[in-house]
Formats: sequence, structure tokens, C-alpha cells
Amino acid sequence: VVLELNQVIIPTYGTVPDQQNLHTPEWVDFDDKPDSLFFKDGQRRIDFVLVYEDESKKITHKRSDRKKQKRKRQVYESNLINNGLQLEATRSVLDEKLIFVKVHAPWEVLCTYAEVMHIKLPLQHNDLKTRDSAFNWFSRLFRVDENIIKPDQEFFTAPFQKEHLSNFYIQDKDTFFNPATRSRIVHFILSRVEYATKNNVKKFGINKLLDTGIYKAAFPLHDSSFRHLSTDPNCPSERYLLYREWAHPKNIFKLQPLDFIRKYYGEKIGIYFAWLGFYTNMLTVAAVVGVGCFLYGCLTKDNCTWSQEVCDPNIGGNIIMCPQCDKVCTYWNLTITCESSKKLCIFDSFGTLVFAVFMGIWVTFFLEFWKRRQAELEYEWDTVEYLEQEEQVRPEYEARCTHVVMNEITQQEEHVPYTACGKCVRMAFCTSAIFFWILLIIASVVGIIVYRLSVFLVFSATLSQHISGTEAIRKYLTPQTATSVTASLISFVVIMILNIVYEKVAILITDFELPRTQTDYENSLTTKMFLFQFVNYYSSCFYIAFFKGKFVGHPGNPVYWLGKYRNEECDPGGCLLELTTQLAIIVGGKAIWNNIQEVLLPLVKNLIGRYSAAARSEKVVPRWEHDYHLQPIGKLGLFYEYLEMVIQFGFVTLFVASFPLAPLLALINNMLEIRLDAWKLTTQFRRMVPQKAQDIGAWQPILQGIAILAVVTNAMIIAFTSDMIPRLVYYWSFSVPPYGSHSSHTMKGYINSTLSVFNISDFKNASKPFSPWFRNQTTCRQVYRDLRYPPGHQHQYEHNIYYWHVIAAKLAFIIVMEHIIYFVKFIISYVIPDVSQKTKSKVKREKYLTQKLLHENDLKGVKKNMGKIADKIIKGEDSTFRPKAE
Repeated sequence: VVLELNQVIIPTYGTVPDQQNLHTPEWVDFDDKPDSLFFKDGQRRIDFVLVYEDESKKITHKRSDRKKQKRKRQVYESNLINNGLQLEATRSVLDEKLIFVKVHAPWEVLCTYAEVMHIKLPLQHNDLKTRDSAFNWFSRLFRVDENIIKPDQEFFTAPFQKEHLSNFYIQDKDTFFNPATRSRIVHFILSRVEYATKNNVKKFGINKLLDTGIYKAAFPLHDSSFRHLSTDPNCPSERYLLYREWAHPKNIFKLQPLDFIRKYYGEKIGIYFAWLGFYTNMLTVAAVVGVGCFLYGCLTKDNCTWSQEVCDPNIGGNIIMCPQCDKVCTYWNLTITCESSKKLCIFDSFGTLVFAVFMGIWVTFFLEFWKRRQAELEYEWDTVEYLEQEEQVRPEYEARCTHVVMNEITQQEEHVPYTACGKCVRMAFCTSAIFFWILLIIASVVGIIVYRLSVFLVFSATLSQHISGTEAIRKYLTPQTATSVTASLISFVVIMILNIVYEKVAILITDFELPRTQTDYENSLTTKMFLFQFVNYYSSCFYIAFFKGKFVGHPGNPVYWLGKYRNEECDPGGCLLELTTQLAIIVGGKAIWNNIQEVLLPLVKNLIGRYSAAARSEKVVPRWEHDYHLQPIGKLGLFYEYLEMVIQFGFVTLFVASFPLAPLLALINNMLEIRLDAWKLTTQFRRMVPQKAQDIGAWQPILQGIAILAVVTNAMIIAFTSDMIPRLVYYWSFSVPPYGSHSSHTMKGYINSTLSVFNISDFKNASKPFSPWFRNQTTCRQVYRDLRYPPGHQHQYEHNIYYWHVIAAKLAFIIVMEHIIYFVKFIISYVIPDVSQKTKSKVKREKYLTQKLLHENDLKGVKKNMGKIADKIIKGEDSTFRPKAE
């Protein structure tokens, strides 16, 4: 590809022409046809639009700067014309300072660059018989009406070659290259045409001209208004159809017209919406099972024996708990946690275990079936061999290719942007920068933890709790709850602020890294951004799930953070409910924030622009000016949409054992997300430059990594965060002899046997509470289940036999659960092939036709010519092959 670019594209730059030799666009006036997509002659289609501000009317720059900018723009436009493009300039209707340069690519240019870019085009109709699915009648109920959006004919395709033009399926030259392909070819040319030379280094590309402000915008046109059909009979009004049949809220339960989306916006947009739709459909199954498990917890919470003991005034009311902080905290009654224990029974039930195992298997089905669906789309959308044949080098990479190296494969010299040593230095710098910023995120998490530890003292003193008292607020506004909610809110705000910072940092690091192709660039940026987001979003959840309350010592010997702050403790029921609260705040807040950022901001900007334009004039406005006042899509396109969904996928899978309703919330969010993204693309943003994409890129291995990690995290949440394993150990072993006194297996007595006893006389002066002790009791109970011998025992305050049984059971549970799920995942991955047999047959048929039509015909021509030459030799008619005279 690089050699072809050097041979075909670079020579067209030429030297920068003199002022008098510059080619200029043809100037025309607007013809009052607002929906026209053609030049003024009505024949040549507008494939791209460039917008700039007339330098003579600028007042913000020096005169010399304006002249330089004008010179670069004129040279650039002249070189575009030298490359075969046709330009037509029109002054704005609403703002006389703006100039719109419309670009048209003639047939010869399209053919030349289609061959250079290895674009696959139709050979002949797909003649393989298709068998309708057994569920076709059912899916038809949710499809878009085929009379409104007609399905395209299926073709076998091959990379375009001008010398084999007659073998391609060409009914009409005007429609052979569809608008999306035309725009992609023109953008390829715009990205590689020179506009200046400085220090023997050529400067080229529309991106740099946009960055320096020489051009204000560059975009392909929407084909109509989204509100009504186009008045131009030559316009198919695909944007209007997409809005009405795809983006409108009434279609929330309809399947997406993916082929039509791909046709209008290109494969990259199409593959995103195909993945998002597939993910949403799969979430339906997970949501149904999750709701079932949640309802099971609701129905069985009244049978939760340990919660009943907590709420029983004769059991929990007689259990006095030790203070949870030094000095200012006081003793308290276990019944205070009655309401939280009832809620915990809903989430910490046997149904949660079943759901965690189910989700470990569900995620494997999701990824395996998506691979099959992706393989079908790769074939249908002609991206099977895209990366090997079609993707071009980034202009930013080409511009820095100043070093000459020897290619080991071709044994030819080629240009690269840096030496091997320079590449190592760049990689070392980028890696160090990534680790530095990740450590900063961890430092912010530590700051939140310190806040939790310090503010708990304040809430404990302010929200004073007494052993006697019946205030209703005490049931809900405990120091633990207040600390948890405020810390979660602060954590959410910090996460949102850090996201803005790390977005800039990740882009700067990737730009410095200088990847070769756009796919390499996006994959590199994807990895960095996900690492940042992973630590940023999930670190607080990991802390609550696996660290909080695990290293706290015991009342007489607490563990301190930084030698000052006493480590946090979990409620008697564990930290599972707090983890659920944290997830709800982050996931809910993130969804609201993203909707505001993605939808309201462009809507408000467009409304302001529309209002100001309407205030200036009531004139008829052309299509290109309407589109100019829409919002630009941004350089990274759908990157943030993918990132948002993958982070959500992490919340749904990594911590689902603590919140079985997460898939339902994700399902509702995604059903809205599809239509909001569609509405945003069709109504609020300029049309994106259509781009090829073979798959979802680096997001695929990230999803697979999350799926593997989810099995471990959910097993550990059930083992270490929930109270399920200690309850099972008590039920089967410690409720009956020799350890228990009950005649049969039961949960009765669980609370009394698992809260360790502490003698208040053993408090150290540094932690002894100010509040005086009353009644005749001399002991209090440990808040968390640490399972220690009571005072007076020869091993007092050391872990008892119950503790070691629980630890062994937890480790055994993790090992068994992981191995069972991983084994099932392996079987599923092996049984389900990545490519279906139907798709394999289509690929083989297409390769056969390509070989037959494009290569065997050449061989026949060669054989025919050789036969004629042989006949001439035999007849002696050709003196060229006669032997020399002696």
C-alpha cells in the first residue's frame, strides 16, 4: 500500500505553482434550490463541502497572516483541481464572510482511487440460495416495513480494477459508486494533497488546514432534511427515512435497518449500531433472569432467620455493639441495623449465587454469538480483507516519515518516522506516562478513603446514637449510611472531573506515539482510555467489595490508616449493601451525565445557531449551509459511545452478584441509547465521513478480558463481601453438635454465635469511648464477623475454629465456582464456531467468482494471443522469430 501511495499519490503533488498558474474554483451564485445536491449545472453531484472565511473580511488576524492563509488555501485548491477534482465556490446566503467550496469527483478520478484504495465493488448477483429462519415470521413483526426501506440486492464483490471494468456490474455510472463511497474517496484525496513546503518537508492534508483555521469545516452533505422528503427528484431522502424509521422514539421496539444505516453512514457506524443492538437484545435474557432472582429475594426475605434475629427486641435488642470509632463513638443496639438487614436479605440470597453463575455463562454466549454475527457482517459489508488490502497510512504518519530503513521482507528502502532507538524512547515515555496517571487515579481513591475515615467520626458525633430511643430517622440515617452516600457522591464528582483530564492526556500520549494507521491509532487510544476509565470507575467499587472491613483488627487492637485514621468496618451484614449503593449512584449518575453531555449540549448549540440565523435572514438556505450550522462529530467519532457501553458492560458483569437488577437498568438505558444516538446523528450532527471497519476493534479483546475477570470478581464478592458462606457453614456444621446445640440444621442462633464478644475493660485509653457505660453488662459485641474466642479463653481474641472453617469454605467455593464456569465457557466456545457454515460458503463462492472473472479471463486472453503468435511462426509469416542467416 505504501509503495502504491508513493507511486500514485505523491507525484501528483508536484511543485507549488506560481501565483499566475494557480487553478481556482468556478464561482457561481446560489440558484434558490434548497434541497439540491448538485453543482449549478444539475449534473455533477456534490461529494464534499469545504468552508472557509473570506480572508479579505477577517479582522482578527494580521494582514501578513491573512495573506499566508489565503496563499495556502489557493495552492491547496489548485492542487485539488490538478488531482482531477472539480470545485465550485458559492458565497453564503446568511453570512457574506463565509465561502462554500463544493467538490465533485468525476468518473475517472473515482475509478483511479477506487483501485488505489482496493475498494470492493459488485461483480454479479449473489446466486446462493438462502434458507429463511424458523423465527423469520416472528422477527418480521419488529422489522422496518420493506415497502418503505427496500432491502438492497446482494452482490458478490471484488477489489476494483480499471483494466477489468467490463467484469463489474455497472448499470449506471452515476450510481455505481454510491454517495458514501464517493465521499470516502474524496476525503482520501483531501487528506493527501499538498498546500505548502517548508524546509523540504511537504505539508498536506485537510486535517491540518482545519486545525490551523484556514478552513472552518469539511464534510459530506446530508441528502435531505430529516423533517420532510427532498423536493429534488434525484434525491432518495435517505436521511428522512432513517429519522422516521430508525431514530424516532416510536421505533424503540423495532429492529434497526442496519444495511440502510451502513449504506448512508458507512461500515464504521453500521458495526457500532449492530453491536449495540445485539448487546441490547442479549441483555433481555439477562434482565429477565435478574428480575427473577430479585423477586425471589423479595419473596424469601420474610423467611430470613438471621434478619429476624437482628430485628427481634429479645435477641438483637439485647445485643450491645462496640463503638465503631475512637472516643466520640458510643455503644449501640444491633436493632438499629434492622432495616438494612431486611434490604440485605433481598440481595444476599441463594438467587444471587444462581444469577452470578448464570451471568458468567451468559457473557460467553454473548461474545461467541457476536463473533458469528460479526463474521456475517464482515462478509455482507465487504470488510473481510479490509485491514490487509484497503486501509491507508495516516497523513500525520506520512508527514513525519523522514528516516530511511531497509524493509526485511521486500529488501527495499522505505521511509519511517523514527529509528528503532527513537521508537523505544517513545514507547518508554508513553508507558511511563500511562502508569503515572493511573497512580494519580489511585491517589484520588485513597483521598476518598481518607475522607470516609475522617468524616465517619464527624457523623458519629453529630448523629449521636443512644441505646434507648425510638427516633424514626435513626433507622435510615446511620453514620455508616451518611458516610457511604456522601462518599459515593464525591467519588462520582471526582470521576467525572478526572475523565475530562484523562481524555486530553490519552490523546496527547497517543499523538506522540504516532501510530501508522487510523485503526492502530484508535486501538492504541482505546487501550489507554479504558485503562484510565477502568481504574477511575471501578477502583472505589473494588475497595468496598474486597478491602473495606477486611483488615480492621478487633476493638481492643484496631488497625489504623496512616497511623491516624481507624480503618472502616462493615455493617454486621457485610459491605454488600454499600457496594449496591455505590453502583447505583455511579451508574445512575453516569447515565444522566452522559445524556446531558451527548444530547442536550448539541441540541442547545444548534437551537442557538438556528435562532441567530433566523434573526438575520428569512432567505432560502441551501443544503450545504444547513449542514454547516450542525455540530461536527469530532475526530474520534464513536469512540466515546463505545467507551460508555463497555464501562456499562463492566458494571453489569463485574459486580452483578451485588445487584441483580443491573442488566434490567442497562437494558432500559440501551433501548433509549440506540434511539438517542440515532436521533443525534440524523438531526444534530453533520454527516460523518463514511469509514470502513472490519470489527469493533480493540473493544473486542477488552470485552473478553472483562468476561474472564467477571467470573473471579463475582466469586470473590459472594465469598468475601456477602455473608452467604458463613451462613452456610453455620447451617451445615456449627448449628448442630459437636459445635452447636441444636438437634437439627437451622439458622437460629446465627447472630449470637458469629458476633465476637469483647470485654470493655480491655479498651485502650486511646480508643476508650467518652460516653459512660450503663447497666450491669461488662461486654460488647464486635460489629463485623471476625469470629474470635471470647475474653477469658486461653486464646482470647484470637480466631476460633469457626473462622478457619469459613476461610476454607470461601477458598473452596471460589475454586469450584471458577473452574465450573470456566469449563462451561470453554465448552461453549468450542461448540459454537466463530463463522457459520452459510457465511463460509458465501466467502468461498465469492473467491471462486473473483478468480474466474478477473484472473482466468486474463489467462484466456494470453493463451489466445500466444496461439496466434504460434500460428504465425508455423506459417512463417512473422520474421521476428526466424533464425539468423548463416
